[in-house]
Amino acid sequence: MKHKKIKTLDLEVYSSKLKNGLEVYIIPDKRVNNTYCTYNTRYGASNNDFKVNNKFVSMPYGIAHFLEHKMFEQEDKNDVFNFFSERGSDANANTNQRKTTYLFSGPNNFYENLEFLLDYVEHPYFTDENVEKEKGIILEELEMNEDNPYRKLMQTLSYNAFINDPLKHPVIGTRESIKRITKEELYTCYNMFYHPSNMYLVITGNVDVKKTYEIIKKHEEKRKVFTTPIIELKKIKEPNKVEKEREIVKMDVTIPKLGIAFKIPVKGLSIEEKQILYSSLTTILDLKISSTSLFYEELRNKNILTDEIDVGGIIGDDHLLIIITVETKEPNKIEKLILNELKDLKVSKEDFERRKKTAISGLLNLSDNIFKVNGRIVNEILMKKYINYDPIKLIRSLEYNEITNKINKLDLSNKTVCIIKPIK
Repeated sequence: MKHKKIKTLDLEVYSSKLKNGLEVYIIPDKRVNNTYCTYNTRYGASNNDFKVNNKFVSMPYGIAHFLEHKMFEQEDKNDVFNFFSERGSDANANTNQRKTTYLFSGPNNFYENLEFLLDYVEHPYFTDENVEKEKGIILEELEMNEDNPYRKLMQTLSYNAFINDPLKHPVIGTRESIKRITKEELYTCYNMFYHPSNMYLVITGNVDVKKTYEIIKKHEEKRKVFTTPIIELKKIKEPNKVEKEREIVKMDVTIPKLGIAFKIPVKGLSIEEKQILYSSLTTILDLKISSTSLFYEELRNKNILTDEIDVGGIIGDDHLLIIITVETKEPNKIEKLILNELKDLKVSKEDFERRKKTAISGLLNLSDNIFKVNGRIVNEILMKKYINYDPIKLIRSLEYNEITNKINKLDLSNKTVCIIKPIK
């Protein structure tokens, strides 16, 4: 295995690529009495259109999430959650736009849990009957999501911002797409994207590196795999304009919710450049309008905010979607005030440097948390295809003048707004 240290974070990464293509990353930490393991595939809700047998196929929206659900159904009827629970561990899975992750954590029985995780993720079992049964479960989950005003706000903003990009669709899919999913389509997606060459394990916590690696290696040597698929995703052309500039949604809420999403072109930038731009822009917006700003203090004193102003977003292939959300009794008034405040994105050098120090402090504290370390490694491998072994150096290299000049050249006029209002 390769061995490398993450500078200044007191962490060591042991990594290897097995013969079948599976990547293994182990970050041991003897200071804790816990372990955390994630088994990841580079397959998410956005990977709907891809080539099979030299022909592009389009899968129903939500099939990656559906597949995640079905992986917990085993042919031997073994209950996956009960298995981990009986061994004092927690298990779960999640799907986003770019990946699906199966995970477990717990202080005991790590090696037994690891082998079981590998077993159940590598043995799908789909039938017409169990697929049909799952549709009802996922449709109930969809209804719960649609009843959540903040989820509805985010989904509406994404849907109205993008035109062709699959990021516009919710991870869970739509009623129509969920009902269309078949057993055969699930197997097609599994065989294409759950091949070991498209997957990677990240293990953090109190584990023996050599023993862990040998268990994984031995298990994978027995695994039967098909020819490595050549994954070719369909290229989507996404215009710079938004699909819809404004939408009012009425829901069973007491206080209105406001969302503003700015669609910013980043085509041609590397993933690291996109991440730096995203991080810098959200940091500056935080300084301008979040809870530590004078702007926020003035609005709070006027008693028209009922919650903090949140800044977040999505990093797409060709665009950043920067999203501002807030709960307020006067959404139209707050919208105008926020947009007016963001006409000038200048912040002081002192504020900028203070945020850099905060980011460095956050990284240093991250090294004590096996869950956050795991998540950071997972995302770096997914997005960059490599691990940044000196992350603090990158933060320190950010120059105030260079960043602020880039930010002030951005055009924030291309936006979509959503307001969720009470039904009555």
